[in-house]
This record gives sequence, structure tokens and C-alpha cells, in this order.
Amino acid sequence: MARSPSGESLLTRVDRILASFGPDNPVRTVAGIARTAELPVATAHRLVNELVELGYLERTATRRVRLGVRLWELASRGSRALGLREAAMPVMEDVHAVIGHHTQLAVRDGAEVLYLERLSTRGGSRNIVRVAGRLPVHACSSGIVLLAHAPVAEQEQVLAGAMARYTAHTPTTATALRRLLADTRRNGFVLADAFITDGATGVAVPIRGPGDDVVAALSIVVPSGSGNAPAQISALLAAARAISRALGAHPRLDADLTSH
Repeated sequence: MARSPSGESLLTRVDRILASFGPDNPVRTVAGIARTAELPVATAHRLVNELVELGYLERTATRRVRLGVRLWELASRGSRALGLREAAMPVMEDVHAVIGHHTQLAVRDGAEVLYLERLSTRGGSRNIVRVAGRLPVHACSSGIVLLAHAPVAEQEQVLAGAMARYTAHTPTTATALRRLLADTRRNGFVLADAFITDGATGVAVPIRGPGDDVVAALSIVVPSGSGNAPAQISALLAAARAISRALGAHPRLDADLTSH
């Protein structure tokens, strides 16, 4: 594979180009891509032109650049996210209709949570989550659920690292997060009150795959102090079991809420 004078592979440079696009920068100039991807402008021009020819990028009428449909096409063919989303969406729609708050589906990618789907509620609590957006695992309900069921070595990597503070309630120490992970495993759910946004509480439960391993998290975002947590958690747990069964898991009946 061709490498640059710095020793980087072509794929590494292409990855940086594609990663330069995001919710806040969906359309970019080549100069902006070069700056973000830390590439010489000439190199960025050449690679962008090749990616446009292949359909991974496309040009707008103003000669700016955006992600092309070829990426979506390839990702939709065999991604595990597609099967997960297809299994989850009918259940998520029911949860959204019954609970009436933002409803989300997420997976873990290292120390971050990647959101695959979000059903929004007009006038609901403030929610910074976007589809294909990411949040750190220590600061959101989905991340805590997923990290609680991750391999111990991967938990320890997060616990040993720096944890950004978003509000006064964000867990930012290994001791606090370790305790929260243990509580989450024991209870089968987590309530993350104002961890990442003041006035909003994330409620999340695990979704299991064919081997009964936790593969995703189902969550809602509700106003802090709404007072309906037991009913909301029961609905989420039932929904997660339904999605897990659709994925081929054999989920146990988690969390008898009468004991909490």
C-alpha cells in the first residue's frame, strides 16, 4: 500500500478525509478538508478527486464536497448496525409512543457511544444526541450500560483515563464510575441524572445478542424529576427483551422493580 513521506498509508489519509465530515460540517471545501485532515492541499485535492470518481464523495453545485451515497450503500449491505436497527425500530416506535420522550439506540465503539437511531419528541427535554453522533461512555446512560457489560480490560482502560466533566453530576473519577458500573450490572438499568445536560435524565437498559452478550443499549431522555422512573424503566426493560429476542437472544427477566 502506497505510503506518504511521513510513513502514513493511503487508507490512513483517506480515513482522515472521510472523518473530517460531521453534523456540524456536512459540506466542506477541499482546503478545509486538507486543514482538518492535516494533509497538504495538493494531496487533499488528488485524494478528494479520486473519492469523488468512486462515489465516496460528491461535489455540490458550488464545488464544495460532501459524503457520497456510495458510503451509505456499502454500509447498508452487511453492517451489524443495519440488522440491529431493523430489529429495534418497531419496538422503539412503540416505546416512543407510550413514553413520549426521546428514544435512542446506541452501540459502544471503544470509549465512545455511537448512536444508530433516535426518535425525537417535540418539546421534550434538551437532548444533544444525533444519529451517527458520539458521546463519551462515562457521561451518558447508554455508555454506562454498555461499559458495565464490556470486558474488564476495556473497562479498566476507561477507568484509567481522563473523564471530561459536562455538569456538576458527571462521574469523573474511577471510584464513582466503578460504583456506577456495579450498580448498573446489579439493577439491569441506569438512571443518569444530568450527567451530560442539566435538566435531563438518561435512562438506559442493555440489549443482548445471540450469545446473550450485551450488543447495544436502548435509552430515553426525560426531564429531571419527572417522577415516572419505575414505569419508564419497566417499559424499557420489556422493550429491550423484545429486541433481544428478535436478535436471537434468550434474555432473562431483569430487574424486579418492586425490589428497588
